[in-house]
Amino acid sequence: MKIIRLITIGLLLSSSLLFSQSKGFGAGIIVGEPTGISLKYFMGQSNAIDAGIAWSFNKDGALHIHADYLYHDYNFFNVRTGKLPVYIGIGGRAKLSSNARIGVRIPVGMAYEFQNAPFDVFIEVVPLLDLAPDTEFGFNGAIGFRYYFE
Repeated sequence: MKIIRLITIGLLLSSSLLFSQSKGFGAGIIVGEPTGISLKYFMGQSNAIDAGIAWSFNKDGALHIHADYLYHDYNFFNVRTGKLPVYIGIGGRAKLSSNARIGVRIPVGMAYEFQNAPFDVFIEVVPLLDLAPDTEFGFNGAIGFRYYFE
């Protein structure tokens, strides 16, 4: 009987980790330009790496792969429940098509982290500077959501 109580208490205490978006790994959907799968891993309270594997619907259509380092400011907006950090970052992207491109991304966005559920919803605008095969400036933008596993 004591074993069952200890296991139950352990599960209850560890379940709080599942509901903390500022830690762990999240996976979800990003919709916009590009549209596909969004991944995010928090390395600390305010620092994360995000990545995406998506389809770009511009002109020729292309596979879009990106990865970014993000810094989150949790004090920019105060909300009654949950958290609403603003984030900014820097990363890289590869757009694979007949006109393949490699460049730099500077994502800027905000993500609402639900208080009692392992989800976030986000919106972002991403200035782009493609460096190869030639220099070109552009933008991406999207909304999405993620489920956090830890």
